[in-house]
Amino acid sequence: MHLSSMNKTIFILLLVINSLASFAQQKQKANSVITGADRTAVYLPLLKNKNVAVFANQTSVVGQTHLVDTLLASGIRVVKIFGPEHGFRGDADAGEHVSDAKDKKTGIPVISLYGNHKKPTADDFKGVDVVVFDIQDVGVRFYTYISSLEYMVEACLENHKPLMILDRPNPNGFYVDGPV
Repeated sequence: MHLSSMNKTIFILLLVINSLASFAQQKQKANSVITGADRTAVYLPLLKNKNVAVFANQTSVVGQTHLVDTLLASGIRVVKIFGPEHGFRGDADAGEHVSDAKDKKTGIPVISLYGNHKKPTADDFKGVDVVVFDIQDVGVRFYTYISSLEYMVEACLENHKPLMILDRPNPNGFYVDGPV
C-alpha cells in the first residue's frame, strides 16, 4: 500500500469515527432529562431582588453544584433554608433529630422541617418573599419528602407566599407496583 492511499484510508477512518461520535453525542443530548433546577434562565429572573427561602437537601443540584450555591453565585438573596428529614446537606440518619442551625458553608439559617416541626409557621416566613422547593423524591410511600412538600404548599397558601417547585423526575419512573 502506498503512503498516499494509506493516508486516505486513515483520513476516511477518522471521518467515520468522528461522525459516529458526533451522532452519539447528539442522540445523548436529545434523550437527556432537564430538571426544573437546570432551567435557570426561566426562574432566576423571577427571583431577582427577592428574599428567597429554599427548601432543599443534598439532591438539589444544578449540574454538579448545589442549588443554594448556584443561586448565591447568580446574585440571588437566599435568606433562609428549610431542611427535610436527613437535613439540608443530607448528613443525618433516618429518624435522627435535626436541629435548626446555620449552614456551615453559607452561614444561612437552616430551619429543620422534620420531627415535631413539619410545617413552617408565620415566624419561619418572616423576611421571605418567595419559597423555592427542590427535592428529589424516589416515588415510594414511606419517604417523607412528598408530605414535606404538602406541608410547605399549605403553609405558603396560609401565609400568602409564592412557592416555586423545581420538578425532578422519579429516578425509578419506569416501574410501577401496587394499587394505582
